Amino acid sequence: MSRWRLKSLARDTRGATMIEFAILAPIFFAILTAILETSLQFFAAQVMESSVYDASRSIRVGQAQQDRWTVDTYKKTVCDRLYGLFGDCADMHVTVRQIDDFQSADYSIPLDLTCEKDCDWTDPEVWTPGGSSSVVLVQVHYRYPSLLQFPYTPNRLPDGRALLSAATVFRNEPF
Repeated sequence: MSRWRLKSLARDTRGATMIEFAILAPIFFAILTAILETSLQFFAAQVMESSVYDASRSIRVGQAQQDRWTVDTYKKTVCDRLYGLFGDCADMHVTVRQIDDFQSADYSIPLDLTCEKDCDWTDPEVWTPGGSSSVVLVQVHYRYPSLLQFPYTPNRLPDGRALLSAATVFRNEPF
């Protein structure tokens, strides 16, 4: 090749934009996807929190005790308010228990966080909604599927799913 052709090739910038796009596009789309997934998880967590609060109202006013709800009835009530954001409510764990007072409310995760794969619930589901004027702690946990497997995803379980939690403590009405 002659010197003139080499200089001409070095000054040619017609494909620069395409090369820059090819370098930056995967990074841009990865960040965009991570933002969307994080937003979806925060939205799902808020919907679950609202659902737990609404379903717990039935316990607080005594309707769940009068209608003899079980943990499955409560779980179905929560699932009915999730608007399709959660695929299968079988990955949900519910604990409803009466406690002595508000100071004795302790929040625990019923899951072995050191598991390698297929993290199963370590504690059984509990249903003791209490009676009139009793203090009740409600905890709901859900293993939410994660599309991306970034190493530092918040609430990420070792099996790749995210752990969403909602809890409420209240005193039952005098029914």
